[in-house]
Amino acid sequence: MQALACINDSAVLASAPMELRDKILKAATELYAETGFRGATTRHIAQKAGVNEVTIFRHFGSKTALLHEAIRCACQTPVSDSLPEVPLDPRAELLRWAGDHWRDLWTRRSVIRTAMGEIEEHPELLPRENSPSACAGRALRAYLERLQSAGLAQAPFSTSAAMMTLMGTLFADAMSRDIMAFSYPLEPEAAISEYVDLFVRAIGAGTDQ
Repeated sequence: MQALACINDSAVLASAPMELRDKILKAATELYAETGFRGATTRHIAQKAGVNEVTIFRHFGSKTALLHEAIRCACQTPVSDSLPEVPLDPRAELLRWAGDHWRDLWTRRSVIRTAMGEIEEHPELLPRENSPSACAGRALRAYLERLQSAGLAQAPFSTSAAMMTLMGTLFADAMSRDIMAFSYPLEPEAAISEYVDLFVRAIGAGTDQ
């Protein structure tokens, strides 16, 4: 039976290797989000992906390498680059960006929460420098600097602190909304709009400034 499974796997590998690799990565990501590093065994991943366990080792070498790749891919979903080089309407531009960033975090929340819970034991699993959050933070800070240069943000503030204030708020909402619903009475769209309104007033970019 196992030999037949290996033969079937070989046929699949020959016809669609990239599709099979993606299928294994998807299964690994979903199991990791549900059970963590120890629970996401190669046997369970193989069962979920519908392949033989040997196929996993052929593609990735080890469970650690597989999970590292799966989490890296899951945590590097591209975020829409919606902050313009020439700011015109800070509130509208920040609202669009905040919505994109929140939705990206919300989509990846299960994997992020699991990885955060295991960060001390497996610090290598969370991408840092080139993660979507790191890239989004750099883009937001650069945009805030452009607002200051254009005189569209008139309050004195640190762009790094302002960047972390808005990103931290969006992160907390996306990570906590489904497990602490009592803390988030507003629907996501309305809540994000409120966050952005408070933020633009704080940096002196509101229409009433």
